[in-house]
Amino acid sequence: MVAWTLVFHVIGLVFWLGSLLAVTHILAAHAEEPSTEARAGMARLESRLLKGLAHPGAALMVITGFLLVGEDPHVLREAWLHGKLLLVIILIVLDLRVTFRAKAFGAGKIEMTRRECMALHGAIALVFFGILILVLIKPFGLQRRVARLEMPGDLSAQLNSHRRGPWAIGLRHAMFHESEN
Repeated sequence: MVAWTLVFHVIGLVFWLGSLLAVTHILAAHAEEPSTEARAGMARLESRLLKGLAHPGAALMVITGFLLVGEDPHVLREAWLHGKLLLVIILIVLDLRVTFRAKAFGAGKIEMTRRECMALHGAIALVFFGILILVLIKPFGLQRRVARLEMPGDLSAQLNSHRRGPWAIGLRHAMFHESEN
């Protein structure tokens, strides 16, 4: 179940962030468009992307995020997750800003500049990169759960002391397959 929940979490990520980045880019073009008809079409496109992809993707990410934490509540003790959750809150705030600004801009109530739109685009991208770094690298003293290998002598201590690095994983893999033969 965890694997499928993670798959839908990533799908939600693609929909949410992909749509937000697309909308901010379209908003930048919208801000410089002189044609009234084209501006109306861009406003409809922005609204459809937000309502049809971004917000359902965000909901899917949040729901699957709760499910993933429910599967392993001890992960709430990890500092990298605290950072990720802070960045997700910032991303929600940016999403709301884009949504309200796009709606008001499409209705002609406010003006937006290309610079403002691209600043929102850059901020969303930076938050996304921050989330990726935290999830993939897991800095801030991650408490790794490494299984202790049952091996004689110093080899077991050596393998378990090197928790990072592809060579250690490859060596463990080779030793397990060697013992099967």
